[in-house]
Amino acid sequence: RILLDTNLLTRLANPAQREKHDLAEAAVEAIRTSGHVPVVVPQSIYEFWAVATRPLDVNGLGMSPRDARSEVDSILFLFPLLQDERAIFSRWLDLVTAHEVSGKTTHDARLVAAMLRHGLSCLLTFNVSDFSRYSEVTSIHPDEVIAGTAPLPTTRESAAE
Repeated sequence: RILLDTNLLTRLANPAQREKHDLAEAAVEAIRTSGHVPVVVPQSIYEFWAVATRPLDVNGLGMSPRDARSEVDSILFLFPLLQDERAIFSRWLDLVTAHEVSGKTTHDARLVAAMLRHGLSCLLTFNVSDFSRYSEVTSIHPDEVIAGTAPLPTTRESAAE
């Protein structure tokens, strides 16, 4: 299983940004074709909603709450949702302490905590550098997936619970 970062979800929902949209679609398809399962966690959905309903002039998608709900329903239909659990909080707290995380990047630490709790080792993201401090996981860019150079886990690892 490979976690999809929020920026992948927003690109998938925004065909107006044709190049990034097409790249996101192709990367997800390549992941599936290679035997991996792209998944999401609640944190990605929360962040998606914030971006989707934010106005276009402040780097949002300008969707109404109704349209955002429709997109979330599509995401949840297309990708398995790994549920939040109490154990994620303690992992998050350990991560933000160990890596001296502050400010908005605490949201990224929450994704990493969820990954660790669910036994995921790989994150597909357009912002690889945002996760470089976390040696516990590997972040890969869609370009790497398309080029066949992404350090994907073995399919046996990715399917493990």
